[in-house]
Amino acid sequence: MSEEKAYQDLYWESDDGLKLYARDYPSDSDKTPVICVPGLTRNARDFEHLGAILQGGRRIIMLDLRGRGMSEYAKDSSSYNPKQYVSDIIKLMDELTLPKAVFFGTSLGGVITMIMSKMHPGRIAGALLNDIGPELDQKGLDRIAAHVGQGRSFDTWAHAGRDMIENSGDIFPDFTLKEWIGFAKKIYRMNSSGRIKLDYDMKISEPFDSKGGGSGAMWNALESMKVTPTLILRGELSDLFSDQVAQRMLEILDQGELITVPRVGHAPTLEEPASLDAINQLLHRID
Repeated sequence: MSEEKAYQDLYWESDDGLKLYARDYPSDSDKTPVICVPGLTRNARDFEHLGAILQGGRRIIMLDLRGRGMSEYAKDSSSYNPKQYVSDIIKLMDELTLPKAVFFGTSLGGVITMIMSKMHPGRIAGALLNDIGPELDQKGLDRIAAHVGQGRSFDTWAHAGRDMIENSGDIFPDFTLKEWIGFAKKIYRMNSSGRIKLDYDMKISEPFDSKGGGSGAMWNALESMKVTPTLILRGELSDLFSDQVAQRMLEILDQGELITVPRVGHAPTLEEPASLDAINQLLHRID
């Protein structure tokens, strides 16, 4: 089955009138579906490999959050916030008559997952929190703040890949140039003029909070996941999510498991063997 035919294009409307997009990989299975929620500057393409891996074994929906990918950009940049993202996702679930789902949340997607658990108890059947917790390291936040909203563009995919090596090479030290180009194709898009540009609204940087340290509200949100089967993935080289915070999370989560992915930073791509093995185990634990 070709990639083009492996999923259906799914559109829905937010409560403030934005046309939002997701990839919907169908399944005849009655297993709990998966909803994939990407990071701050990312989109559904981060998870596309999972469509082939799960091979129809369960439904999997990969989101473009508002302002990313094929979802519309917001007129009001203040709506680029986790509570609004939760509202957008709940509206989709209600339209699809999905009472609950397993959430795969990378970085910001994990923050959204924790907040959703607090705001909408019972909607999360299980969770993957990918290199994210209730408390974040300042070093990683500073790195993200320095890059988000910077409208870079390139003539060729090779230029984009080499730029990523220069600016982010320490995140995936074992990546080849070919792998970096493939990674760039998930973050950038080619516009109608043939320029390769970042695939998100630069205004998502405006409400971004770059203050580190702990958040009582976020720890409280994690408490709401106490009995939820939860996989915590941490990149061994992560500058955003410390092992200390991950261990504290395990003390709260009765059904939590921590897997450290070797030789990757923030955040694991979920294509690593350690990540895929852990994902399979999580899904077996749920149904």
